[in-house]
Amino acid sequence: MKQNYTQYCHKRIFVFILVLMMSGILIQDTDSVDSTNFKKCSQSSFCQRQRSYKPETSPYAANFDSLRTPKEGQVSIDILNTKNNQPFVLDFYALEDGMFNVKINEANPLHPRYIVPDTILDVNSQKFVVSTDSAKRIVNLQLAENPNIKITLTCSPLRLDVFDDDEPVFSLNSRHLLNIEHLRQKPVQKPKEPDSPPPPPEENEEGKSPENEESEEQADAQEEVVEEPVVEEKAEEEKEDEDDIDGMWEETFKTHQDNKPRGPESIGLDTSFINFAHVYGVPEHADHLSLRSTVGSEPYRLYNLDVFEYELDSTAALYGSIPFMIGHNGKRTVGMLWLNSAETWVDVDSSEDNKGVLGTVFGYFAGQETVPEVNVHWISESGIIDVYFTMGPTPADVMRQYTKLTGTSYFPPMWASAYHQCRWNYKDEDDVRTVDQGFDEHDIPYDCLWLDIEHTDGKRYFTWDSHKFPNPVEMQNALAARGRKMVTIIDPHIKVDSNYHIYSDAQAKDFFVKDRNGAEFKGWCWSGDSSYLDFTKPEVREWWASRFSPEIYKGSTPNLFTWNDMNEPSVFNGPEMTMHKDCKHAGGWEHRHVHNLYGRYQVVATVDGQLARSDHKERTFVLTRAFFAGSQRYGAIWTGDNAAEWGHIEFSVPMILTVGLCGIAHAGADVGGFFKNVDGELITRWYQAGAYQPFFRAHGHIDTTRREPWLFEEKYRDAMRSAVRARYELLPYWYTLFYQSHTTGEPPMRPLWYEFPKDRSLFAHDKSYMVGRALLVQPVVAAGVTYSSVYLPGNSGWYDTTTYQSYPSPNTVSVSTPLTNIAVFQRGGTIVPRKLRVRRCSSLMTHDPYTLHVALDHQGRAEGELFMDDGHTYEYKNGKYNYKKLVFENKVLSSRSLNSTALWETNSWLERVVIMGISKPSSVQLETEGRLTTLGFTFDPNKRLLTIRKPAVKMQKDWTITLS
Repeated sequence: MKQNYTQYCHKRIFVFILVLMMSGILIQDTDSVDSTNFKKCSQSSFCQRQRSYKPETSPYAANFDSLRTPKEGQVSIDILNTKNNQPFVLDFYALEDGMFNVKINEANPLHPRYIVPDTILDVNSQKFVVSTDSAKRIVNLQLAENPNIKITLTCSPLRLDVFDDDEPVFSLNSRHLLNIEHLRQKPVQKPKEPDSPPPPPEENEEGKSPENEESEEQADAQEEVVEEPVVEEKAEEEKEDEDDIDGMWEETFKTHQDNKPRGPESIGLDTSFINFAHVYGVPEHADHLSLRSTVGSEPYRLYNLDVFEYELDSTAALYGSIPFMIGHNGKRTVGMLWLNSAETWVDVDSSEDNKGVLGTVFGYFAGQETVPEVNVHWISESGIIDVYFTMGPTPADVMRQYTKLTGTSYFPPMWASAYHQCRWNYKDEDDVRTVDQGFDEHDIPYDCLWLDIEHTDGKRYFTWDSHKFPNPVEMQNALAARGRKMVTIIDPHIKVDSNYHIYSDAQAKDFFVKDRNGAEFKGWCWSGDSSYLDFTKPEVREWWASRFSPEIYKGSTPNLFTWNDMNEPSVFNGPEMTMHKDCKHAGGWEHRHVHNLYGRYQVVATVDGQLARSDHKERTFVLTRAFFAGSQRYGAIWTGDNAAEWGHIEFSVPMILTVGLCGIAHAGADVGGFFKNVDGELITRWYQAGAYQPFFRAHGHIDTTRREPWLFEEKYRDAMRSAVRARYELLPYWYTLFYQSHTTGEPPMRPLWYEFPKDRSLFAHDKSYMVGRALLVQPVVAAGVTYSSVYLPGNSGWYDTTTYQSYPSPNTVSVSTPLTNIAVFQRGGTIVPRKLRVRRCSSLMTHDPYTLHVALDHQGRAEGELFMDDGHTYEYKNGKYNYKKLVFENKVLSSRSLNSTALWETNSWLERVVIMGISKPSSVQLETEGRLTTLGFTFDPNKRLLTIRKPAVKMQKDWTITLS
């Protein structure tokens, strides 16, 4: 009875805490996240061990005589840790398109080490050209199809150097930090010798003492609990590694104990980017674009965590992890993927102290006093050394190569690239109807309305609150009739309730993650006592996908899409608010091995469910908070629980740029800030920034005041309306960029150095950015700003998209940025397609006419592209699309199909052409299908602006417009 009463009290306390969290009381009173709830490197034993590992020379050596070629495109060699005689195997794999892979694994591990699955796509291999220097014990590898790329393996001490055009680019283990903690048997602490021998025990009938009987029973019990074989003695060479080191077999953080039945298995490796001063990537962190030096401070941490109102300018872990890093200098761009899904720490040393060290060693940079160099120390809790190198040499090459490995972005439907309206929570169907009507009444377009957790029946996902949402199908159909969609939230924690069909079915099928003892793991989240589906199991993913069938997800329709939140996974009462590392997944793997994959696996299953629901006809949309390498194949992400502060607008730019460089094209930040109340100026500036970022969604916490645009003063409402309408005018351009990202891997939102790779002043710049190759955007990120100083790079000139005023470049200009607009410039030499007839949602604009904005460079030339299809199906894969190349040169504007058969029929026509930076012509003629038509035009001599009105040619046709 006492135990039951105690459990009852605990549950009541938890419910009270949960109510406070949900109401925002425990969150809103804090200025920011409590960082003590999350580990520092000093509190992570494996990070401490690896970070303090600094041998004078590396103990790892390759056996030159073991060099072999198991198959074409693979070269292998044996490695020995000469300190403890542990054997390893080093494998090289030559890949197409100037890429290669390096793997190091134990030769004969006690247990298999975790190798990340389902991330790297099938990539064609190429041949290695192998040569050796037996005197120096050096192996040289050359990519047969890319002979400029060479790898030199020095056997003792082990070291790898990578060259491009005979210049060093990468060096591995040059700082002797390769350190693989081999799997081993758990040592048994010997009992302490007694001061005097005890008296002999009495024997029982079998000649055994009672103490011996008990001892044998304890031994038997220990054999049942301890998973590793027990040994009495250790090899002499292992003693130094194992004796008196805390955290190798168990570890405690706050009140949480992490048992480690496999023991220590961390890995570490140093990699040097030679002749690079800047590196980028390894999201997600609320940090600047160019990665800082972490010497003497906290490393960048990759460990998916639920962090609310996160700190800015920080290396702390957030919701997603992509262990991909890019180096860029004025000559080349390169990348490397550290493929590991366990907790990972990344030390970056770009300090002045290390400049020129390797450059001097190589002797390739004669005449340079110092050679920039960034040294990176990768540290992961488990797994193998598994590194992929993308050799560029351009930023676009690196993106193509990386996304060839991990996949290009999914192609979002047109409506998903438009504006989304969200709040925790629109409280009922009347609220939904009122908000929907409010946008129309105030002439503000939007495409999708979102419902957070309060729409469900007691936080039971795939259900509806029958009092607040008694008619969900009718509600969705009403939105669909107006061309709009709905998104509902579905998280991975499942309420423990035998009467809840999702829980009972999953429990009966044994689909939940297990705790360390093999029982169903339970943790606390929004639904209270919760179990967590093991999405690492294919059968669980298949089952989850089937839940999206309308027969099971009652009240859903084909116009309902999904938001996977809290999928780090978030566990309120777990260590660092996530799952215990010693929980068990499919195949006997612990959560520590798969943690950063968990959220991606949930999204994979959700996407499969949406595909099955439409018989693979309709394009999917899923928003996820947790992500890993390859997540771009499945959906969009956002930057999580930000706050209504100016700094969060500012840092949204480098955060989105960084995930874009790591493959995720469709990304954004909560417009207005999730936490705290927002004033009119701040939310206006956020709408203006969000309108030029890939994923455009407003969102707010349940405890914030309502913030639909029409609830603010007229001047703010009008400015927000203008920002949203600007997004809709540019949807043809955004949609084309998303298609290009889907096919080439290039991010829609890019750093300036991506487009201007030789301009060194841009390498650390993240105040402004490019949308595609045509638009430069600089948001306003401080209060009271009415003028902005903007750097315009390149030499082709720029045009203000509001005033059409031209500016030479490179140049820094001061432009007016009143509350009504931010700085947006079109690059000379580009053509941007727009639709100026903005309607209430994007689907109503599908067949509307186009306007082309042609910005000429100094040679009087410009080009662009336009992708057109139905905007929502996969018919484009069957050739039902139109892809146009637009070129202006020699006073002729032409449109030509890039696809051989333009099968998609559209009534869209060319309504207007605006040409910037041109002289007045005497006549303008349109030619299409052999017919000539004279067109009318107007000309502004002060702006050198020509406007050609109503060419009225169908956009799917090929045509030319000639100026005479």
